[in-house]
Amino acid sequence: MNLSQRDKLYNWHPYTQHKTAQDFPAIVKAQGTLLWDENGKEYIDAIASWWVNPYGHSNKFIADAIYKQLTTLEHVLFGGFTHEPAVLLAEKLMKILPSNQKKIFYSDNGSTAVEVGIKVAMQYFFNKGIKKTKIIAFENAFHGDTFAAMAASGISFFTEAFQGSLLEVIRIPVPISGQEESAIQTLKKLVATNEFAAFIFEPLVQGAAGMVMYEAKFLDEMIVICHQNNVFTIADEVMTGFGKTGKTFATDYLENKPSMMCLSKALTGGTIPMALTTFTQEIFDGFYDDDTNKALFHGHTFTANPTGCAAAIASISLLQTNEMQDNIKVINQSHIEFQNIIKNHPKVATTRVLGVIFALEIKVETQESYYGTLRNKLYNFFIENGILLRPVGNIIYILPPYIITKNQLEKVYATIEKALEIV
Repeated sequence: MNLSQRDKLYNWHPYTQHKTAQDFPAIVKAQGTLLWDENGKEYIDAIASWWVNPYGHSNKFIADAIYKQLTTLEHVLFGGFTHEPAVLLAEKLMKILPSNQKKIFYSDNGSTAVEVGIKVAMQYFFNKGIKKTKIIAFENAFHGDTFAAMAASGISFFTEAFQGSLLEVIRIPVPISGQEESAIQTLKKLVATNEFAAFIFEPLVQGAAGMVMYEAKFLDEMIVICHQNNVFTIADEVMTGFGKTGKTFATDYLENKPSMMCLSKALTGGTIPMALTTFTQEIFDGFYDDDTNKALFHGHTFTANPTGCAAAIASISLLQTNEMQDNIKVINQSHIEFQNIIKNHPKVATTRVLGVIFALEIKVETQESYYGTLRNKLYNFFIENGILLRPVGNIIYILPPYIITKNQLEKVYATIEKALEIV
């Protein structure tokens, strides 16, 4: 049996109905933007392996940092100890985060980063004897798969088995074109009730919803409304963080900054699972007390793992190079040029671009399900043609590593054009 066949014997894959799934390609090597399977077939990783790998696979700079750390201190518990990589990473982050962010809590992945943020928001008010047990979130949001993160998510088939077991979340419209006033007025009515601890959002781009984009000025207004009504704001930058939108963080487009930020994915350059949630001083001070019971009793075995911290330090250093910043601009310009060509295609409904993110919506007669027939047909077509893209329903998106070459991008664009002929 080959690797793909052996895999089916024991492994349970995410977001997969195994009864209908085909054999998965078994990847044995990766370098830069390319993946190779056990049969030697080559794939262009056009989504940076679920948005985590902006500096390319098998990146030597990050690998050397990890190796050096492994030979010094691979891990030590962060409860009752600290270590240099965590201190250095915090210092490096403070130079690039919005100036109102003052404290960092480390965890393991995007879902746990969100989980920490929601728990902190709720306990902050509990510590003060105030009952605020509800959260506000956008429609069609996705914030992760742990329970609080799942509750905040609005894509129903991810969460429908758990209805009745989740904390109460009220959803508001996303301020896309035509819905701006509805979103703002709905938010105003909710925060006026004084029942909500926080408003969580994916800033400017809803990733899992199909790269749905909206303007910064409306989110700015919504943040002000929340803060004026003593409601914390949580920016889930798990997808958008570290250059994806053209700036280091999507919140860098905002005049008004969130109370908290959730970061993961590209944090370690796709090498080691790690996440963090950042907070204002005000929030931290809500737990700073002589009463031990007011502490944040939350933690993970691998909190602030030194090796992960070393990978994150190296990754941020790469992001800050002129080469990577120039690459982001080149990709953005290439996307805009492709958009100008493809937007008039008879099968294309809409296109959108922000930073290195490109999205294209295919015209359909009826609403296409998230993992429906069209999506699966497109996904299989891309894999057959050596391109890793994961359409969301009838939406094709590109979110490539920053080191992708012009020729590789042109191949991705050309394959998308071919795909439009089969739908």
